[in-house]
Amino acid sequence: MSRSYLSHAETVWAVRDVSLTARPGEFVCISGASGSGKSTLLNLLAGLDGADHGEITVAGARVDTLSETERARMRLETVGVVFQDHNLIEEFTAAENVALPLEVLGTDSRQALQRAGEELSRVGLAGLDRRLPRQLSGGQRQRVGLARAVIGDRRVLLADEPTGALDSKNSRELFRLIRSLCDQGVLAVVCSHDVMCREFADTAYEMVDGGLVACGSAERTMP
Repeated sequence: MSRSYLSHAETVWAVRDVSLTARPGEFVCISGASGSGKSTLLNLLAGLDGADHGEITVAGARVDTLSETERARMRLETVGVVFQDHNLIEEFTAAENVALPLEVLGTDSRQALQRAGEELSRVGLAGLDRRLPRQLSGGQRQRVGLARAVIGDRRVLLADEPTGALDSKNSRELFRLIRSLCDQGVLAVVCSHDVMCREFADTAYEMVDGGLVACGSAERTMP
């Protein structure tokens, strides 16, 4: 798949002839300099942007053929996205933020909040259901964002610089958490400048001028 943008002077290829295959339970780490195309690649996989050409299949669905409404539903049911800025709603508690995707899909509020509590426990935030985002640390807020991204048994996690605002300790804990989700069958594609990402990944790539280059075997050292 490829994606280009027209600047005042030339056509810029943000993603150029990229081929990527990833499977359930796999942790894929994509590194690369700012502007190399990592975020564009994730946006294409999430259906937040459209490719100039090429096929994109996620969990059996041809993303490039879906309507905007169908892509939005795919993100609610199948694909969760985490950004560097956790994008939590400041007026909502942690549980309310996590429950939101289920409620949008029509789940009863009480049941959605119960599921949210379970997801918060899974990411190590048991007992913090009623905390507002401003009452949480940066690492805790990212964990809430992660819980929201996988609630509802979503099978694909896309993360764009999820540790960009975290210190090394919290970064390691977040990567460890993503690793544990992969060990439970979630597919994670993580774009990150953080070299620590490769310690937890199964497969590593580098984005260079819109192209995807395999880095050989990842440097996974963590259980």
